[in-house]
Amino acid sequence: MNGAETLVQTLVDAGVEVCFTNPGTSEMHFVAALDRVKGMRSILTLFEGVASGAADGYGRMAEKPAATLLHTGPGLANALANFHNARKARTPIVCIVGDHARSHQAFDAPLSADVAAFARTVSGWVRSCASAVAVADDTAEAVAAARTPPGGLASLILPADCAWEEAAGPAKPRAIPPQGSAEPATVRQVATALRSDEPCVLLLTGEALLAEPLALAGRIAQATGARLMSQTFNARLQRGAGRTPIEPLPYFAEAAIGVLAGARHLILVGSQPPVSFFAYPDTPSWLTPESAEIHTLARPEDDAAEALAALAAEIGTPLPPAPTEAAHAGPLPTGRLSAEAVHRSIAVQLPAEAIVSDEAITSGFGMLHYTRGAAPHDWLQLMGGAIGQGLPLATGAAVACPDRKVICLEGDGSAMYTIQSLWTQAREGLDVTSIIFANRRYAILEVELARVGAAPGPQAARNYSIDDPNLDFVALARGCGASGARATTADEFNEHFGRAMHEPGPHLIEVEI
Repeated sequence: MNGAETLVQTLVDAGVEVCFTNPGTSEMHFVAALDRVKGMRSILTLFEGVASGAADGYGRMAEKPAATLLHTGPGLANALANFHNARKARTPIVCIVGDHARSHQAFDAPLSADVAAFARTVSGWVRSCASAVAVADDTAEAVAAARTPPGGLASLILPADCAWEEAAGPAKPRAIPPQGSAEPATVRQVATALRSDEPCVLLLTGEALLAEPLALAGRIAQATGARLMSQTFNARLQRGAGRTPIEPLPYFAEAAIGVLAGARHLILVGSQPPVSFFAYPDTPSWLTPESAEIHTLARPEDDAAEALAALAAEIGTPLPPAPTEAAHAGPLPTGRLSAEAVHRSIAVQLPAEAIVSDEAITSGFGMLHYTRGAAPHDWLQLMGGAIGQGLPLATGAAVACPDRKVICLEGDGSAMYTIQSLWTQAREGLDVTSIIFANRRYAILEVELARVGAAPGPQAARNYSIDDPNLDFVALARGCGASGARATTADEFNEHFGRAMHEPGPHLIEVEI
């Protein structure tokens, strides 16, 4: 076996079964190995940012890493934005980056770059293979690093000669360190705070937002009078009819400060103390009241479900049932098409166990409210703020869960960052329905101009309007091999979305609002 073959076999033996690729010359031996080593599904993407975003979506839903295969430093650079989002989501990913052969690196060829420096900006673990013999062990350690709680990106740099030279064989999977546990003293301290009759906020994220631990957190909140909240953005939230409702912390700093005002205890379950998304004149960045004591019940690397169970036991009294969302019973909207009409239509027609990738930006304000009582589903959000994630995230989620409907809520501006996702969805036959909110502008920038106190003029307006010329997403979808339709009324959207929910994808619906 050569080094590339031992790499692929080691990945497969460690449970890494999917690789999102955009390879080049340096990675050809890895590509060839895919025909000789069984068990690895390779999925071509036409842009590296699709590969990194898809690996994020796959990891969030499969709860194990996918691999990515990228070409030298520039290929990795193209993937960095969505790797940044994956880092914030703490998604396990193994990133393989090909590099020049070691003998060629001294010549400063055109694609020469400091690959490790690029990788360190988003990775928790980085290594460059020193020999073909070392590739297998390096790969096994990369998988273990990616899966070490709370999960993250492990980047393995593979010089071309390390791929083509002979190697000894694959390496055995490494043991994965267990999740941490809440300290008993901390559990007692949190229980005391919850029994104190002082205002408490339970702030959750990560695995605490899966259905069972969330229900337990809801029971604790019901028993103690605590306010149950999630971070503003979360990697994965299980919600909908029959599940425990949770209030997200507002996006804008002023609103978040208002919600947290008066809290005497902020209890973190997998989350961090909240801060403003951006700095604004005369607005604090730190959102927790100065009078509030912060308690960390579970760190991101800890077992949040176990911590909540320990807290419930420490509280001692029988806990009441968790509150649950009632099923949505509203009619389909009719007439004028608006973002709200789309939200309401989705709430009525969303299939059970659907997965929603949400990058609707301003058009998504209110979406969480209207879909609270939709059929049970998973909601995936933009964790790192780098737009262009929604379409790739949906792509990876559909690979991880081929038996579930995936819906992508996408702004028109951010869709253009990674529109190539539609081609991969079509090629792989993925069941993804993408809803593009076409408001013909970067509307969030109009909001932010006012919030930072900037005074826009005609030149400024050209930096957030994208209506000259208008983008034709129906044509773009069809050009990538997906079906495309345009909705100009609520009735048209109901029809297009309803059909997509009963037919395999991929589908795209352009919503003119």
